Amino acid sequence: MSDPLGLIGSSGNSPIQGQGHRAPQQQQGGADFKATLMDNLKQVNALQQDASQAAEDLVTGKRDDIEGVIIATEKADTAFKMLQAMRNQVMQAYDEIKQMRV
Repeated sequence: MSDPLGLIGSSGNSPIQGQGHRAPQQQQGGADFKATLMDNLKQVNALQQDASQAAEDLVTGKRDDIEGVIIATEKADTAFKMLQAMRNQVMQAYDEIKQMRV
């Protein structure tokens, strides 16, 4: 699994070490969280639209392969569930951070 935030280095040294109280800086070449999240949202949205279009085409008679419609719907459903699970993990982490005392 890749490290999109660039926090795990191959040498075992964390980029956060030695920075004192400063926030970690973006490493060169690494994707930032916002860009990754937006890309995933766009992909899930595209899958949802494909599934909706496939169902509409089936109802209107433009296509007759119900298997393709079911597959498109399942892909969209799975992608949405994964996005929802990621959102729940982020919210859980945010709640834990809110509880920290400084």
